[in-house]
Amino acid sequence: MFWDQLSSKQIQALDKNIPVLLNIAAVEQHGAHLPVATDRMIGEYFSGLLNKELEDKVLILPIAAIGCSDHHMGFSGTLSLSHNTFAALVKDIIQSVLHHGFYNIILLNSHGGNQGIMQVIVEQLGFANPNAHIVGATWWTIAKEELLKITETGFGGTGHACEFETSLMKVIAPQLIHDDLIQMGANVSAFPQSDGDMLFGSKVSFYRTMKEMTPNGVFGNPVQSSAEKGILIGKAVIKALKQLVLDMYHLSDRQYIK
Repeated sequence: MFWDQLSSKQIQALDKNIPVLLNIAAVEQHGAHLPVATDRMIGEYFSGLLNKELEDKVLILPIAAIGCSDHHMGFSGTLSLSHNTFAALVKDIIQSVLHHGFYNIILLNSHGGNQGIMQVIVEQLGFANPNAHIVGATWWTIAKEELLKITETGFGGTGHACEFETSLMKVIAPQLIHDDLIQMGANVSAFPQSDGDMLFGSKVSFYRTMKEMTPNGVFGNPVQSSAEKGILIGKAVIKALKQLVLDMYHLSDRQYIK
């Protein structure tokens, strides 16, 4: 169910144990071949698939479309919120949801730059609302095991405007892809401990702008993308998200230490 497609009376009548999902995304450059709405469209795609799978077992909020993308500002078209603004926005939305009696909350992230602040938001909301269940999930980490079976590009192949994101967009909005501009990412290694991608995390955190990481705005290998692969990615992610939603129904017996 979509929150903003229901009436106030319908929302009031819902079982408050139903998990409520907020997708947090971004509007930023995705190389020369993908639209700046890529992260938002991917998040909405997953939300739509999840809604079809679970219908009345999940409640989906309007997407938080603009995220933390300062590191992409060297490329035209990027929109970004500061960490403080983004955190305030997300927390205010979730506090509104909690005010209406719901207590199972999922933040579904579709942008790498939101991961750090999402963890902070989870901790802050969790501390402020000890009777709520606050979960943060990034789509490529929650389904990592299955996604490793799908990728064909190896280490450094999945990162940004890459094999995975381009494959998904070939399913979601192929008319927005500039196929003639698809090219390999210009991945630049800083030092081995900080190198990583979606599926292979780095050993340490190290700040670089996206232009420093990849001058052409692509990190990974979109040349190996396909619509068939995009469908498989969608199935893997939805399988993991569906299990997460259903598991949250069993958290109501959690014992709290105050």
